[in-house]
Amino acid sequence: MITKREMRRVAKPVVLIAEELSPATLNALGPDFEVRNCNGADRGELLTALSKGVDAVLIRSATKMDAEAISAAKGLKVIARAGVGLDNVEIPAATTAGVMVVNAPTSNIVSAAELAIGLLLASARSISPAHAALKNGKWARSKYTGAELFEKTLGIVGFGRIGQLVAARMQAFGMNVVAYDPYLQPARAAQLNVRLVDLDELLKISDFITIHLPKTKETANLIGAEALNKVKPSVRIINAARGGVLDEAALYEALKAGKVAGAALDVFATEPCTDSPLFTLDNVVATPHLGASTDEAQERAGIAVAISVRKALSGELVPDAVNVKGGVIDEAVRPALPLVEKLAQVAIGLATDVVSSIDVEVRGEISEMDVSVLATSALKGALIGMGAEDVTYVNAPALASERLLTSTISTNPESPDHRNLVSVRAACANGSQVFVSGTLMGIKQTQKIVAIDELDLDLKPTSNLLFLRYTDQPGVVGVVGNSLGKLKINIADMQVGRTQVGGDALMALTVDSVIPNDIIQVISKETGATLVRFVNLVSE
Repeated sequence: MITKREMRRVAKPVVLIAEELSPATLNALGPDFEVRNCNGADRGELLTALSKGVDAVLIRSATKMDAEAISAAKGLKVIARAGVGLDNVEIPAATTAGVMVVNAPTSNIVSAAELAIGLLLASARSISPAHAALKNGKWARSKYTGAELFEKTLGIVGFGRIGQLVAARMQAFGMNVVAYDPYLQPARAAQLNVRLVDLDELLKISDFITIHLPKTKETANLIGAEALNKVKPSVRIINAARGGVLDEAALYEALKAGKVAGAALDVFATEPCTDSPLFTLDNVVATPHLGASTDEAQERAGIAVAISVRKALSGELVPDAVNVKGGVIDEAVRPALPLVEKLAQVAIGLATDVVSSIDVEVRGEISEMDVSVLATSALKGALIGMGAEDVTYVNAPALASERLLTSTISTNPESPDHRNLVSVRAACANGSQVFVSGTLMGIKQTQKIVAIDELDLDLKPTSNLLFLRYTDQPGVVGVVGNSLGKLKINIADMQVGRTQVGGDALMALTVDSVIPNDIIQVISKETGATLVRFVNLVSE
């Protein structure tokens, strides 16, 4: 006869640990799981262990959880990466299989900040070449005269969590800190005694520049030849964030020409990187992507994912999940999720200043249901509109919090014109607002934008949208059509809303391709429009 105790033991979820993790990780996991071990770097051993049935697998960087491994894993519910990167996890395959992927995105922020500071100090005092010279028998005191940090200006490019940690620590050195971050409110920077400036000013006034930005389409080679022509010749540049944000070829030329005094790098555009012209220069300090390589960061990562596994297997929402949102969403609410994302992207695209809140109003039948997830949907769309990448329903609130972006939701059962109406209001720092409303029409639940700032429209939110605000007058439609026609850009649909004849007007067009910025400027000049914006909607 099987006792209750034996039944509980049999029913324990199975956790496969595929790489060496700290004892603290196992302690955080607790006694409620059957723990198995394998060598995840051994492909055959991994696939065999997965095929025996596991609920969760904990990995580091050596275990490859691709489509084959995920398919082999019987009953797998969670892949937990004890670290930040997820290059060894095939997330689309996991999502298709319904497997949650979690990591530890904040586990290394202190380690990364401290390495950036170490690189900054090493560059300022020529520690690396002086060390190498001494080991080679040269006492080169006069050659390696450095620079003090005291009362110098540190420019931080990207003022997120790591940038803020660097700022706090370098202020203790007596440095004046300025920062560039287009998504951060000046008030938050002021709380940290840091002045927000535009990138050009930061480049011109900084004695040291440290980069703390993710690599995106917008940030790729952000610090390139043009930017390096604006810096002081005495500047030293540190990049311990992501390779590719700093143009390495342009940096090499600037160092050779004496336009930059020194550089310190932990990351590179292509990794591993063992052969770079930069490594031939005495005034370059380089390390092989060591930002997260501390015992403490590794332990924090292990503990974080162990806690996430516990939450996931008990059915709780997991804050660090990258591909799955916990909780049940009503089938009547679900179609509104992508619509709200798009409405938020449009609102961000039409905003005239930094957006501080992105609020949602739900009217009609679905207002009686739990629509709270639509607030997260609005945040996700807003962040995508701001250029953020890899945004999910789980990480959107945290990413928004970093930018001091908030979202609320309100409901009203009254909806005179539509069965359901969803509106997104973006409030800007300068006091202006953008109000975008949409609905789902018919059996097919076709998405429609039905109003912008109370001006009625009937527009499908397709990929490429062009908006103009102007004073109603003859000839505007012709100018726009002619400008796009010259480029052979086809107009799929056009809507015009206006307050009255000769009053405020809004033109909205769906087009078949991207509109270049120079054409946007031409349209703006020739129409006299107060605002011309092209919005490229991203559907995820």
